Amino acid sequence: MKRSLYPLFLIVAAAAVLIPTLRAVSDKPRKILFFTKSSGYEHSVISWKNGQPSVAEKVLLGLGEKHDWEFTFSKDGSLFSPEYLAQFDSVMFYTTGDLCSKGNDGHPPMTQEGKLALFDYVKSGKGFVGTHSASDTFHTNNESKKGPERYKNHGENADAYVRFLGGEFIKHGKQQVAKNTVTNPAFPGFESIGEEYGFIEEWYSLKDFAPDLHVLSVIDAPSMTGVEYDRPPYPSTWARKEGDGRVFYTAMGHRDDVWTNPVFQDILVGGMKWSLGDVEADVTPNLSKVAPGAMTNPPYIAPKPKPKPAVVK
Repeated sequence: MKRSLYPLFLIVAAAAVLIPTLRAVSDKPRKILFFTKSSGYEHSVISWKNGQPSVAEKVLLGLGEKHDWEFTFSKDGSLFSPEYLAQFDSVMFYTTGDLCSKGNDGHPPMTQEGKLALFDYVKSGKGFVGTHSASDTFHTNNESKKGPERYKNHGENADAYVRFLGGEFIKHGKQQVAKNTVTNPAFPGFESIGEEYGFIEEWYSLKDFAPDLHVLSVIDAPSMTGVEYDRPPYPSTWARKEGDGRVFYTAMGHRDDVWTNPVFQDILVGGMKWSLGDVEADVTPNLSKVAPGAMTNPPYIAPKPKPKPAVVK
């Protein structure tokens, strides 16, 4: 048995215990893959410990019970293929790094064919939901390690995954409370949130936004602390069409208490329902209208050179 799949069997069994009532009502629950391979940094909120579901997975099991969703949890990228993906109604990413490399967590990587299979799967009419570090995944030209290069927009030359998702992570500053302005209160999950929301979180500074984004909330970067946010307001949550399919992303999800926050859960549930095609929403592109300065990225500040060690004579 592959090491990366061992907790999967425990989780599927747990899900079966948690949702018997819903299965009695519906013979065909919606099936969702929650994929959490970390070729780069692995966030604690998705970390498997002692074979137990992660914090995020426990929350998703609870949401699955409420909404008749059946989750499969995996870190095995080698499974990605048209045949494997066909069993799911939506795919959800909380990932980091180049998923086609084994990377930090040691779980099997995706192949280039598997990466393309994901795009084709969504284009065919399926759903995709990205949370937090899904935007810290498949960086253009591996530029996450290239200093000033990570602060540039690449447009049509960006990595295919970045264009698919609709944006890319640059950097984050210290965790802080930030104001997010809701730009479409009629979108599923936003109906009862109000004009704005905010709480302490590790807020990402993002770039290379796709021109066809339907922005759902805009973060008030100028009021935030840190050079990472020295820029005009930019999108923090959005939706876009990919062929006949649906892509939803929110930059939230770093902290344990964000996953239990009702605002985050409402937004996530709404995005998931839309990705599944269970609810309709207007996703007319609005980036230039609601965040006209979004393509202005923060300045690159070169790190200070490390002092040379003293020479002992």
